Amino acid sequence: MDLHKDGAADAATRTRRWRWWLMVAINIFFLLSGQTVATLLGRLYYNEGGDSKWMATLVQSAGFPILILAYVFFPSPRAPRGGDGAAAAAGPRPSVGVLAFVYVSIGLLVAGDNLMYSYGLLYLPVSTYSLICATQLAFNAVLARLINAQRFTHLVLNSVVLLTFSAALLGIRADSDGASAVPKDKYGLGFVLTLGASATYSLILCLMQLAFQKVLKRETFSVVLEMQVFTSVVAACASVVGLFASGEWRSLGEEMKGYRKGGVSYVMTLVWTAVAWQVASVGVVGLVFEVSSLFSNVISTLALPVVPVFAVAFFGDKMDGEKVMAMLLGIWGFSSYIYQHYLDDRKLKKEARDTSEAPAP
Repeated sequence: MDLHKDGAADAATRTRRWRWWLMVAINIFFLLSGQTVATLLGRLYYNEGGDSKWMATLVQSAGFPILILAYVFFPSPRAPRGGDGAAAAAGPRPSVGVLAFVYVSIGLLVAGDNLMYSYGLLYLPVSTYSLICATQLAFNAVLARLINAQRFTHLVLNSVVLLTFSAALLGIRADSDGASAVPKDKYGLGFVLTLGASATYSLILCLMQLAFQKVLKRETFSVVLEMQVFTSVVAACASVVGLFASGEWRSLGEEMKGYRKGGVSYVMTLVWTAVAWQVASVGVVGLVFEVSSLFSNVISTLALPVVPVFAVAFFGDKMDGEKVMAMLLGIWGFSSYIYQHYLDDRKLKKEARDTSEAPAP
């Protein structure tokens, strides 16, 4: 009888593991596809006559209503009543004031981060932009160590160094993108802003993880999704304020009329950019829920070799020696980090197996 119970338990464990891998794979696909499409559409917006940095910032968070669909497709299990459930053990829900402070603070950071990304995408070729964005992994490794007490191994250090050199290689060669329709005198500013946006994005993810651990004290998918939705609401509102305060809203009508592909294409570019960013955000929060915020950031760097290839195909960006070297360094750094994650996962499995096989006292 015990053998039957053990067999059933093993089968249930394998089923849960397969479901976990399936959810991870789906969220990876959402993140990579959404991030790639959104970046390319953002560059298309600028190339075809779009010029509003605040509009480009707004679309990065304005599509948050579609995240409601995630409640339908990925519902969190209801917490059991009483004191035995994980939710009960986590303690009472934080007050409205505390939640508002967390969501507003992070939401304003998201708005500022989106604005820096918008300027960076305007002032840099999309291939260079995407390669510099890979430095977010290096920033995340350092910030996760300082904020989340993340372990800092020699493989992670190797990843940080390689990704830093990858970005620096692009920063010292501004004239390698002659075929791209970007302002040459703004390259340095675009480089600095994109680098700052990468650091801020890493800070945002670390603060989210800290909020889950110290404030929310629970990590159901609904709670993670609420974090994404409410911070996006704050970021979208801040972007609307910036749009009107800057006066850019007055030129949107003329901008749409002057859009080279037509007014309908102008609207559809903005709409699908917003949708693509939210698809990517579903992947981000899904990976935060299933694995961790740090792993979510690692997976986002997989777009490193993807976006430049599409940029060469669609926008005529040059893939010269500097970019190839930067890409190889970035992939090497990414591989180092993934290998460290593999070693950690194997160690945890071994510890769990040794614990289960240990004789009872």
